[in-house]
Amino acid sequence: MASKHGLGRGLSALINEKPVAAETPGPSPINAVTPPEGITSVPVDKIRPNPKQPRRRFAPEALEDMVRSIQTHGVLQPLLLRRIGDYYELVAGERRWRAARQAGLETVPAILKDVNDRDALELTLIENLQREDLNPVEEAEGYHSLTEQFALSHEEIALRVGKARATVTNALRLLALPEEIKHMLVNNRLSAGHAKALLGVAIDEEKCFLARRAVEEGWSVRVLEKAVERLSRAPRKPRAMRDDIPAAHLQDLSDKLHRHFGTSVRLVPSRTLANGKKAKGLIEIDFYSNEDLTRILELFGLSDQG
Repeated sequence: MASKHGLGRGLSALINEKPVAAETPGPSPINAVTPPEGITSVPVDKIRPNPKQPRRRFAPEALEDMVRSIQTHGVLQPLLLRRIGDYYELVAGERRWRAARQAGLETVPAILKDVNDRDALELTLIENLQREDLNPVEEAEGYHSLTEQFALSHEEIALRVGKARATVTNALRLLALPEEIKHMLVNNRLSAGHAKALLGVAIDEEKCFLARRAVEEGWSVRVLEKAVERLSRAPRKPRAMRDDIPAAHLQDLSDKLHRHFGTSVRLVPSRTLANGKKAKGLIEIDFYSNEDLTRILELFGLSDQG
């Protein structure tokens, strides 16, 4: 595994905490020799985004705010770049670069760093994960990339991005959610708290059903947690009971009743519950006409004439 060159300390280890030097007028030639750790001015159109950048979505409102700030104050924090052939690849600062382009700047301040593919990717992931504006899915995918490509444990990732280990673990669990719910997270229709509550539901269809209700009805995380709790609550165990008439004797009685009344008779025995209480029994006698009913009543010694 490639050495980390102090990557665990984050970007602050790569950029000195000093005021940004004044930008050099005009774009710097692509082959200009500049100090590796120095700040230089780089043409905006010579910069390319990192294809493995974990951020997939840049909120237009936030980008517009940054554009206005850059138009007023310029780019105050340099981008971190590495040279690839005849262009520069972003290691950190894609949103600043996008805003600078949108603001019409021709050059931006940058620090050039000579890093290999693995270190560049780790720096890109860590720089983004240290920010607070990733959506929960982007954050989880960033952690996943660090575990898959660098074999980092949850504890190691937490140290690198400056977050609690439980935060990393809980974020990674969100990747197991159905795509429908992850889409809701990306679009800020559900929060990470809602998603965490839905992980307690075993069946994906039920997860999605509750997620839709939470969105449509504006449920808080607490309301959703209660719904999940109700859904997941184990059903009551059936009450222990025993029939008061043994099965063999019950069949014998049913046969005698059938012969006596000349029709189908169903006999359900009474039952004794575990708490000692009784559950009622039942006798059902079939008849198919008024004459048949009169015959059965006469067998009971009754008359249908009142």
